[in-house]
Amino acid sequence: MNRWKQHIPQGVQDYLPGECYNKRRIEQIIRKTFYTGGYDEIESPVFEYYDVFTGDKEYIEQENMFKIVEAGGRIQVLRPDITMPIARIVGTKLKSLEAPIRLSYLSNVYRYEELQTGKQREIAQAGIELLGVGSPEGDGEVIATAIQCFINLGLEDFLIEIGQVEFFKGLVEDAGLNPEEAEQLRLLIEEKNQLMLEMFLKEFPMDKKLKGILMDLPSMYGDVDVLERGAEYTKNPRCQRAIANIRQVHEVLKDYGLEEFITFDLGMLHSLNYYTGIIFKGFTRDLGFTICGGGRYDNLLSEFGRNLPATGFAMGLKRLLMALDRQGKLLDLPSVDTLVVFDTENRRRGYQLAQKIREEGRRVELLSRDGEGINPQEYARIRNISNIIDLSEKDRGDYKW
Repeated sequence: MNRWKQHIPQGVQDYLPGECYNKRRIEQIIRKTFYTGGYDEIESPVFEYYDVFTGDKEYIEQENMFKIVEAGGRIQVLRPDITMPIARIVGTKLKSLEAPIRLSYLSNVYRYEELQTGKQREIAQAGIELLGVGSPEGDGEVIATAIQCFINLGLEDFLIEIGQVEFFKGLVEDAGLNPEEAEQLRLLIEEKNQLMLEMFLKEFPMDKKLKGILMDLPSMYGDVDVLERGAEYTKNPRCQRAIANIRQVHEVLKDYGLEEFITFDLGMLHSLNYYTGIIFKGFTRDLGFTICGGGRYDNLLSEFGRNLPATGFAMGLKRLLMALDRQGKLLDLPSVDTLVVFDTENRRRGYQLAQKIREEGRRVELLSRDGEGINPQEYARIRNISNIIDLSEKDRGDYKW
């Protein structure tokens, strides 16, 4: 036997019945949350042209994409992201649709990444994109939708951390760093690697106060006092506007009654090429990595023929399942309610009865006495089926449900 026949590739997984039941259940809750919030579901193909994910800026590293060369040499990829295909659709097939545009999705993405705890190469995601709203109201709505999903799922002990990439960009502007140097600095701050950050900053002649601010960035997270610290640290106009923007979004979420779920992190730095303003991540106490992430990306749509501001987020369904499992929030797969047993003469009657019960939303299995020779009582015991209706010749009396 080929030794790979019984295995699956790294970074993907099978969902067994109990896992699949809970995955579909949380998808249903998330889908309803999006739908009732006015977000229309959309689906893009698994295969996209490589060109969709490239442009003037590299939003996704090409090394992280699964590539396929079609006849003629054009390169396709397994979609590594949903936002860009949605941008393509909005810029083409939905070009005449008036803004604001609210779209949602539940789809898989594929990324070739080094495997770590909680990371997959086939990633089931759910998310929304709010297109055409450039105000803090839009950011607040998107963050509130993420929070509402977690509440509806019954998730406990979660927080949404909010940052703003423009705060960091203002500091980089003051430091006079080029894009490559800024990206190195961003990674060190994002990883909160204090030792390497100090060594990196020693290489640059910059104001001592500015260097101190950059050294402090990894620790600038917490409650609203963090914003006070950030505002006092620097008078750079770009930084001040960033702080003001976070405050505005905070006010929106306070008015929604969601303040308890919010914290701040000025050292949170997603991709500088992609995001243009508010960014955020979702965490729960029971998991050591993020369960959602998103932010504002006002420049992306213009690459697809429509110049619209936009904010969105994606949540990882596998990570949500892990978090809910650790909190004891997953459900056991319901057993079958009823076993209808019949012989050949009563086959029609058995099927019709089973269908009548199924119309009530109950689970029914059929078992023929003339088929596999299975003992109905033993079968029901093994399968934890509590109700047996036997229509075989041994029980010819009429049964009324």
